[in-house]
Amino acid sequence: MERRNLLRAAVLGGTTAVFGGTLWRGAAYAAPAQPGPGPYGALGSPDANGIRLPSGFSSRVIARSGQTVSGTSYSWHNAPDGGACYADGSGWIYVSNSEINPSGGASAVKFSSTGAITGAYRILSNTRQNCAGGKTPWNTWLSCEEVSLGYVYETDPFGVNAAIRRDAMGRFKHEAAAADPVRQVVYLTEDETNGRFYRFVPTTWGNLSAGTLQVMVAGSGTSGSFTWANVPDPDGSPTATRSQVSGSKSFNGGEGCHYANDTVWFTTKGDNRVWQVNLANSTYELAYDDSLVNGTAPLTGVDNITGSSSGDLFVAEDGGNMEICLITPDDVVAVFLRIDGQSSSEITGPAFSPDGTRLYFSSQRGTSGSSSDGITYEVTGPFRP
Repeated sequence: MERRNLLRAAVLGGTTAVFGGTLWRGAAYAAPAQPGPGPYGALGSPDANGIRLPSGFSSRVIARSGQTVSGTSYSWHNAPDGGACYADGSGWIYVSNSEINPSGGASAVKFSSTGAITGAYRILSNTRQNCAGGKTPWNTWLSCEEVSLGYVYETDPFGVNAAIRRDAMGRFKHEAAAADPVRQVVYLTEDETNGRFYRFVPTTWGNLSAGTLQVMVAGSGTSGSFTWANVPDPDGSPTATRSQVSGSKSFNGGEGCHYANDTVWFTTKGDNRVWQVNLANSTYELAYDDSLVNGTAPLTGVDNITGSSSGDLFVAEDGGNMEICLITPDDVVAVFLRIDGQSSSEITGPAFSPDGTRLYFSSQRGTSGSSSDGITYEVTGPFRP
């Protein structure tokens, strides 16, 4: 899938292009304007859960921190964060991290073919501040510790096998992971103001017990070519992994990460950007940067990111207006939903059910702003195929 630079989506009535990280407009240009409502139309009034949705969509609460999940005896974890969905026979499973320290970990909710909740359980315990992560092609969940010298844990969404710490994937302030089955690597983001973008190359694809950690090497600009270099000491001590390779590219607060069709996208919260890494030709560029459109685009506080079968990117906000925004393949940036009355929270863990008809996500701190007040939601509706 080819995705053009998205900055021009926020400029209407003129021509735009991006040169060297600056927004240029042709002679016949108009000032940046708010993007339109996008493919799903305008948001409606808040529903019973305080969520504003386009026409035809509805929401329900799946779980609340500290309360038993409906129909089960399992108490949902605090501060729900990164998540993913897995097919499970005729139903599916949604997994969710817990971003608390200590205890962290991850949990899962199981659904029947009709969407009824049939179970909930713990899949990872006794870890620290599990923020985001990523799904593997062999149906495990990589849960990442967002702490100094943090680890990646490979977990079983089905609750059968014990979680395994994957030391070879490096020790740093892990955020998200995205598996690339074509190049047989896993991309990793680092949540530091001078964080790096990594990839892990397993010795054997499908087995993360051994392999090589590499870091992106590139210039200081917002676009260009890149290479990969081995990180000499993935253990990160005494020298942090981000400081070991001369010329490795710095990113301001790596967050969500998503792979599809020879492209990996990741977000950086420190400068509110979405980066696009074109793997077929080893180049990178900005896919979104609100500073270049004078803050007129709706997307702020970029965080977790996922994609739909239509090629739309769904980006959750950490703060901002408590929105999930989408970026379409034809470069429209638009609000998909907004949560009212939870300004001290953040949206986390967006993930689609296997059939693409349901979107799961959480408000990490709910209405009170406390990690013990997290809420996990499901949105159902006519998502684009």
